[in-house]
Amino acid sequence: MDRQGHPDVPHVDVKNDKWIGHNSGRNDANYRLAQPWAHGHFTGGIGAQFRFNLAGGNRERFWFGNFYWDVAPYDYNIVEGWNWTGDQIVIYDDPDHEGWYLVYNTRLGTYAHAEYLGG
Repeated sequence: MDRQGHPDVPHVDVKNDKWIGHNSGRNDANYRLAQPWAHGHFTGGIGAQFRFNLAGGNRERFWFGNFYWDVAPYDYNIVEGWNWTGDQIVIYDDPDHEGWYLVYNTRLGTYAHAEYLGG
């Protein structure tokens, strides 16, 4: 936890627009994929101007529209409170971990690593 009142999982500090908890670096073995981008790159919209409503699934496989994803196993604890049939998310490129995206939950202010499974 970076300070009192903030979640004890990766999140965004809205006061200074800073990503908290994403500092393990490029060589973090928890986010190493044998075949990055195995299912291609997500082309449905990256960044805050694109918001998607989760339509179903769970941490092992979730979706919105015709786009399918899975959460990094190392991040399973982060998504315990996510509503897989209603939360709004935003997708960001992960600049540090090849093959992963950062999926930001707008309701909780938390984010997790997710791999795009195709659409």
